[in-house]
Amino acid sequence: MSTSGSRQISPSRRLRDHMATGPVALPGVFSPLVAKLAKRIGFQAVYLSGGALSASIGVPDIGLITLTEFLDEARRIVQANSLPLICDADTGFGEALSVERSVKLFEAAGVAGIHLEDQQMPKRCGHLSGKSLVEPEVMAAKLRAAVASRQDPDFIIIARTDARGVNGFDDAVQRANRYLEAGADVIFPEALETVEEFAEFARKVKAPLLANMTEFGKSPNLDVATLGAMGYRLILFPLTAFRGAMKTAGEILLDLHAKGHQRDSISKMMTRAELYELLGYTGYEARDKAYFGS
Repeated sequence: MSTSGSRQISPSRRLRDHMATGPVALPGVFSPLVAKLAKRIGFQAVYLSGGALSASIGVPDIGLITLTEFLDEARRIVQANSLPLICDADTGFGEALSVERSVKLFEAAGVAGIHLEDQQMPKRCGHLSGKSLVEPEVMAAKLRAAVASRQDPDFIIIARTDARGVNGFDDAVQRANRYLEAGADVIFPEALETVEEFAEFARKVKAPLLANMTEFGKSPNLDVATLGAMGYRLILFPLTAFRGAMKTAGEILLDLHAKGHQRDSISKMMTRAELYELLGYTGYEARDKAYFGS
């Protein structure tokens, strides 16, 4: 945490302050080292995607990842860098009382906020068909539990609704406003399909909004400035870096397999010096020598 005099400023407060000044781009980070890279580049906050976490261990995003797995990765990311972290929390890992516990554990892990979604289990990726929703009151109960259980009043509770792809745009708006009444800080309308829908949603839901700019989905890929002008405060790029890394890894492995050497792929790689610099390698080495009195 950063400090102002003797007062500690929580990651949640820092992210709220960033949101108050303009839209915040949230790149998905699939490892602590990628979080370090995002901080180095100049991002103000980062995001842990359930889709990326699932894919990184070789399973689809259908609710198979446990609360413990989310927390373990979130802790590693928080410990590796000082940027506020928003974490995907799927459906809250149970009903309202389970959401209570989930919020306490995410907050204790140093996470700045989470988003909860109104799907039934087994959940699906928000841009796929075949989803089903819980009743709005069930989701509202989870949100009330989330708000009541947070210790830091700045901890950010984001309500995601998948209603657009199930019941239509109007139901998404109605659910969003109901979730605001239940105490959500930010509304996340998943899988809106046109620029006009993003703009209309912002007109009809008077709250800080999150836009998901995932690739290859149902939503158009809009830029941060355009969405910010509509009123969106958090702009999510959940798998952008992950997809890029996987594409490059595949190309390098294909080339290695075909040629029996990696020489033609070296230009695509981070150098040893760049990697060590990102890791802070020299600092570790200097401290190690100092501990031995050298």
